[in-house]
Amino acid sequence: MKDTNKASSIDYDDVSSTYLDNRQLKKGVAGWVLLASLGVSYVISGDFAGWNFGLAQGGFGGMLIATIFVAVMYTCMVFGLAELSASLPTAGGGYSFARRAIGPWGGFLTGTAVLLEYAIAPAAIAVFIGAYVNEISGIDGPIIYAACYIIFIGIHLFGAGEALKIMMFITGIAVIALLVFAIGLIPYFDVNNLFDIAVNNNVAGASSFLPEGYFGIWGAVPFAIWLFLAVEGVPLAAEESSNPAKDLPKGIITAMGILLVFAVLVLFIAPGVAGADLMKDHGAPLVGALQIVYGENSTIATFVNIVGLFGLIASFFSIIFAYSRQVFALSRAGYLPRFLSVTGKRKIPNMALIIPGVIGFLLSLTGEGDLMITMAVFGATISYALMMLSHIILRIKEPELERPFRTPGGIVTTGVALVLSICAFISTFFVSLEAALWSGVFYAIMVAYFAFYSRHHLVGKVPEEEFALIAQSESELS
Repeated sequence: MKDTNKASSIDYDDVSSTYLDNRQLKKGVAGWVLLASLGVSYVISGDFAGWNFGLAQGGFGGMLIATIFVAVMYTCMVFGLAELSASLPTAGGGYSFARRAIGPWGGFLTGTAVLLEYAIAPAAIAVFIGAYVNEISGIDGPIIYAACYIIFIGIHLFGAGEALKIMMFITGIAVIALLVFAIGLIPYFDVNNLFDIAVNNNVAGASSFLPEGYFGIWGAVPFAIWLFLAVEGVPLAAEESSNPAKDLPKGIITAMGILLVFAVLVLFIAPGVAGADLMKDHGAPLVGALQIVYGENSTIATFVNIVGLFGLIASFFSIIFAYSRQVFALSRAGYLPRFLSVTGKRKIPNMALIIPGVIGFLLSLTGEGDLMITMAVFGATISYALMMLSHIILRIKEPELERPFRTPGGIVTTGVALVLSICAFISTFFVSLEAALWSGVFYAIMVAYFAFYSRHHLVGKVPEEEFALIAQSESELS
């Protein structure tokens, strides 16, 4: 081992001159439009399924308040990430931001939280895809889940540029389905349908607006997050973007604006037409709402059901990209086994795509979509808090850091996101203690691996580590 960082007990291994040559991504394949499409595609499945479970937790009122709370958190966070990604454009995303601000432990804890989110989310989406396919053909289960992973990992293995363009096309089709849903149902909206869930008079604050009382708001938060979950993955494409300093901020902010509009449409229209009580546990809520008005076998319901699959597929497809880049960055730096970051002739991290995919497929076999949503949110909210803390620390510690984009409101904005993300993390325990415990087990295993092995075998020559080490040296000299 060549270098040792005594302050944090971190050791850096010597690596050969070809180490980084064998771990290169294809540059210049994504401009800001493609990045905005990537941000929308990460999330758009949440508009088609998953969010509606929040109605069961808190009724329409609880879900509405939770969604406003979450929308503020994500908007503030996106502005913070726009600054961070423009300043530190590497494939590590949140891990690299925290690595620079908090150190190796902070970087690893953030990267692990992101990895938990992105490894679990595709498994949950596969379950929802199965529900939509079941509505069409009666086929569901392991065959559908396996087909999802095999087909879409296969496309990613073909090439990043090709995969992102296909993803943009799929996302466009999903957007059409959302617009058809909205246009077809707006005339049938009835505000009274929003409040048809039976009131639980045994809880504090219960009313037709909050049928599960005040605590129902907390319970709805993880499902409100599903309307925006993973938009923060846009910075993971930094090393493959054309002009990171300009494209990353523009792409992620544009994506967030679009997602806010979509969240309003589905939250009001589906329960406002079909009733919140029917929508609260429906596997395909948009289709269910259309069937109430137009009939079970109507053309419009069938169209949205079939085309709506593209929304689920878009998120599934794009989050595969996200988890592979997070695994790639952590592996390249030595936090995870190094073979996971080796790229082939097409500059694709093959093992970083395949191995998490196998794990995700096995998780999908449980069929526990709502449980996996909560687990994904558990990881996500930890990463949000650490990334926002990183923004605040870097603003204070490194005021001279080049910032092509600056967060409106500065650390006040990211401070709001930090506080709200901690509150969102707490909400996961109200929904499912089981999900929180399983997530904790995953975290404990990863932390043990880092503590006992990988922190003694990091690679100092990778971009994220070099940035941090240079900053540390300059700080010590001053």
